[in-house]
Amino acid sequence: MPQSRQLAAIMFTDIVGYTALMGNDEQKAFYLLRKNREFHKPVIDQFGGRLIKELGDGVMASFNTVSDAVNAAIKIMEACNAAKEFQLRIGIHLGEVVFEDDDVFGDGVNIAARIQSVAKPGTICISESVHHNVSNKKEIRTRFVKEETLKNVKEPVKIYEVLMDNDLTSSTEIPDKHVPHNSIAVLPFTNMSSDPEQEFFSDGISEEIINMLAQVQELKVAGRTSSFSFKGKNQDLRIIGEQLNVNLILEGSIRKSGNKLRITAQLIKVADGFHLWSEKFDRELEDIFDIQDEISLAILNAIKIKLFGAEKDAVLKRNTDNPEAFELYLQGRFYFNKWSGASGFNKAIEYYRAAIAIEPAYALAYTGLASCYLNLWFFSHVPPEQSLPELTQAALLSLELDNELAESHLAIARMKMYCDWDLTGAEISYKRALELNPKIAELHEQYGYCLGLSGNFQEAIKFATSAISLDPFSLMNNFHLGSIYWMAGEHEKGIEQGKKLIELEPRFWGGHCVVGANLLALKRYQEALPELELAVKRNYSVFNLYYWGVGLALSGEKEKAIEILEKMEILRSTQSMGNFEIGFVYAALGEPETAFRYFEKAVKNHEGNVLFFKYNIWYYTELEQDPRTKKMFQKTGLPY
Repeated sequence: MPQSRQLAAIMFTDIVGYTALMGNDEQKAFYLLRKNREFHKPVIDQFGGRLIKELGDGVMASFNTVSDAVNAAIKIMEACNAAKEFQLRIGIHLGEVVFEDDDVFGDGVNIAARIQSVAKPGTICISESVHHNVSNKKEIRTRFVKEETLKNVKEPVKIYEVLMDNDLTSSTEIPDKHVPHNSIAVLPFTNMSSDPEQEFFSDGISEEIINMLAQVQELKVAGRTSSFSFKGKNQDLRIIGEQLNVNLILEGSIRKSGNKLRITAQLIKVADGFHLWSEKFDRELEDIFDIQDEISLAILNAIKIKLFGAEKDAVLKRNTDNPEAFELYLQGRFYFNKWSGASGFNKAIEYYRAAIAIEPAYALAYTGLASCYLNLWFFSHVPPEQSLPELTQAALLSLELDNELAESHLAIARMKMYCDWDLTGAEISYKRALELNPKIAELHEQYGYCLGLSGNFQEAIKFATSAISLDPFSLMNNFHLGSIYWMAGEHEKGIEQGKKLIELEPRFWGGHCVVGANLLALKRYQEALPELELAVKRNYSVFNLYYWGVGLALSGEKEKAIEILEKMEILRSTQSMGNFEIGFVYAALGEPETAFRYFEKAVKNHEGNVLFFKYNIWYYTELEQDPRTKKMFQKTGLPY
């Protein structure tokens, strides 16, 4: 047969698990091979196709039209599913191929084979070229699955799944949960650069788009932590949409080489995988701000949201016009978001300072500095005399440079709450930040904490719950809601919230700590101790040792509690704080004199956890009645 080049729909099928079956039961394997042939040949003939060849347990066929190929695949899959003897994977691609001597060659064949290999058992996967050709066929339903880099294929391939009749209900409807009409998750853009160190840039651009879209009142935007929890997982978009309770997903990729950028982005409907908008940008680094604006406005245009006046200004606001400073800021955010302890925060500080050296009026970089110094102090990495002046200076400068930036007011609020113990002043700053941007999950979470410390528990729970609504996968949001239940004395709810957190992330210490602390408050010591011990195993710190030590002392295991104190003293010798926690273990051991000596040191050192003194003395009636307790509150200015 002479060689001919033509456009064709190529279908590959494969029996799942056939190789293993051949090794275990050769006779059954040959039986299934014959059965598979019986499914294929008549259906391929029925739809005008051509069976090119059998490849072991697989079949390769070509069709003149895409709809014939897809309908044939559906009928073959239905016959296989009805027989219930084995499962198939099927892949289809439309491309230019070469026919010669009863065989077919070319990239189109390779892509079809690769798509079949990544299909899940029992599914039909197709390429974007096939999807475009069947998207107007009512009888054929598809949904976007993922963009995949296939072996020996230069560009990533968008892969769709053909929905069978029994898949339609489950794949297109999200049950039992109201999904806001305009709601979106921005997944972290894939770093396609040859340099993995450029990951900060792709992460940073994704986060910037989240922040821009969060300015739109009509649009619900999933928080960064939740969206980024799916990073690198190639998970079904419908599952992601269902878990984040959104009906739209933005995904994309970034390739950066020197000052050259290639950014692709696509907006996808969760329900059916339909692409509402997609675009590719080949630009210079200096155009990055324009690209972010274009992507954000294209999304809003696709879902028919109009922007006017102040809201449009907020979406398009630029915190810097300098690409180099912006890139350094993104590197700072990258290291801050790692939450890897002192090394990560110090690395972030380096990049924030480098950004400020280029752009001295970069208010957002100053808020980043303030957050780093707050965490370095609060988590005992740096003594207060070294960190608090830097924190104060950065927070005040950010506000001076831009008092219309929500993050500046958030920095001031946290400084007033944790460092100055000024809850009234902090509440004013939190409220102003909420007026400027009510979509920041961390803002809701921290304001909830402030309200809880002030004793306004109803409002505290409301804001902590809204933080989880904005960013449901955030471990700290979930931890703080459990802590507020503990402060409010709603201990059963606190235990329930702690268990939810353990289910969300079993390796995180916070869930066990929340469950244990609330059980301690209920005097269910034997139930509390295993949880508190697990918290210590997950995160060996003065904070977690403190709860475990208190639990041991209150349950009568005083010798073990003393051993915990020794461990805490060793840690305290290398850290700037810990007096507050050690004091309460002595209180649980019935040694109030020693306890108050440590409490006085904690106040003198301005330890952050002094904020929670009021709620820890609940365990000890004698402390509540001790006149020294009232004097402590007078020194701190905190409500008694």
